[in-house]
Amino acid sequence: MTGPVCAPKRNLDMNPPTATEDVLVSIDPADGSEAGRVPVTSEAELDAAVRRARHAFETSGWKSMLPHRRALVLSAIAAGLEHKKEALAQLQMRDNGKPLAECRAMVDSAVGTFRYYAGVCETLETDVTPPRGDYVSFTVLEPFGVVAAITPWNSPIMNDATKVAPALAAGNAVILKPSEDSPLLAPELVRIADEAGLPQGLLQVVQGRGADIGAGLVAHPEVAMISFTGGTATGRAIARVAAERLIPVALELGGKSPHVVFSDADRTQAVAAVVAGIFGSAGQSCVAGSRVFIERPIYEEVLAAIVVRTRALKVARPDTPGVEVGPLASFHHRDRVARFVDRARDEGGRILCGGHAPEGPEFADGAYYLPTVIDGLAPTAASCQEEAFGPVLVALPFDTEDDLIRQANGTAFGLACGIWTESFKRAWRIGRALEAGSVWINTYKQSVTSTPFGGFKNSGIVREKGIDGLKLYAQVKSMYFGLHDKPMSVAR
Repeated sequence: MTGPVCAPKRNLDMNPPTATEDVLVSIDPADGSEAGRVPVTSEAELDAAVRRARHAFETSGWKSMLPHRRALVLSAIAAGLEHKKEALAQLQMRDNGKPLAECRAMVDSAVGTFRYYAGVCETLETDVTPPRGDYVSFTVLEPFGVVAAITPWNSPIMNDATKVAPALAAGNAVILKPSEDSPLLAPELVRIADEAGLPQGLLQVVQGRGADIGAGLVAHPEVAMISFTGGTATGRAIARVAAERLIPVALELGGKSPHVVFSDADRTQAVAAVVAGIFGSAGQSCVAGSRVFIERPIYEEVLAAIVVRTRALKVARPDTPGVEVGPLASFHHRDRVARFVDRARDEGGRILCGGHAPEGPEFADGAYYLPTVIDGLAPTAASCQEEAFGPVLVALPFDTEDDLIRQANGTAFGLACGIWTESFKRAWRIGRALEAGSVWINTYKQSVTSTPFGGFKNSGIVREKGIDGLKLYAQVKSMYFGLHDKPMSVAR
């Protein structure tokens, strides 16, 4: 596939098309210019790619390669990513508008992920199980074959690595399908993997809309496992296909994560974390702390401090020194966020800051939206239940621990939560009671490749990252070696 091609700035409407019949066009949300383009994968090309992946899986020797040999290739991929860090960061900045410093951190994360799974690949041990007879029993891990990895637009290179690295480490071939809204990073990862010595065909990219190429990929008879990160509705649709085909599926879906501030919290630290937890990445994060619950005696004080800190955030082009909030990833997503805020107004919400696009010539051509804080909503309001996936924070008071737990757990999601308190016992109680896959206590939005990640309820199933992240892409096989002294009898 061809790489991104820079083009002059052009005028676009508020909902620019991102695709023609045979080309995906990436639009730089900072100014509406074209960031690059990639060819759309046809149905025939998709079929050929999957079959090529299956052939590579069966004939390349990758699945039977000794783990330390696979680890060398994964380490070489990590080195290649690190070597091209700046170019990849710049490309991601143009592809989806993240601040440049954050894009560099995303590449660092991808480097660390490949290095981690190189280590896991080389050191992972399976079980010798307790026998109950004259035999030795143990387990081994076998790859599935061809894995479909479908990733979202918000953090392409990081999310790509989170799926590709463990899937390759487990011995699989991978077909990577990035979002049509951020298509430029995935082909670069394939090039780096090829240069690192990964056998041809084991990692390929297909491009196009989810409803077309994505649907064709998950339904392909040679795809043996599906890993998807994205919206809950799409996750359900993929799960239905996987259920019909009786193949495993991993889903990392949406969130409406609660961020809790108790009266005994370090308020300076808590306020900073609440603001960072929602407005980092312009709120375009599945774990964004989009609901802040503040204990009633300190509600007005803490909320006022949050508003002051939010208004002070530097909104600017993503390559501006000191930028804290860049544009949203696309114009159509900016419009979606604006509609979300308009509905919150209609529901009776008070817009304490933000609530519109920033003014000024430097913002005129970009997909910007001001960091927004809203209160006055009931916890059952749609704006407190549905994911905005943008720079929008709703504030809610609570009176007791039971009141907090009822409100915080009162959504369909359960991805993450944050708790600010100086009481270890309270942190333990609330952390265990809240329905979330990740619990941050006196911190927020921490993530490390070595620790499992995933959600409860509609936020997904299974766990990525950590040792579990490699086992996700492998099948357990039990093996028995007989030690019988006598021939086996029919009746035992």
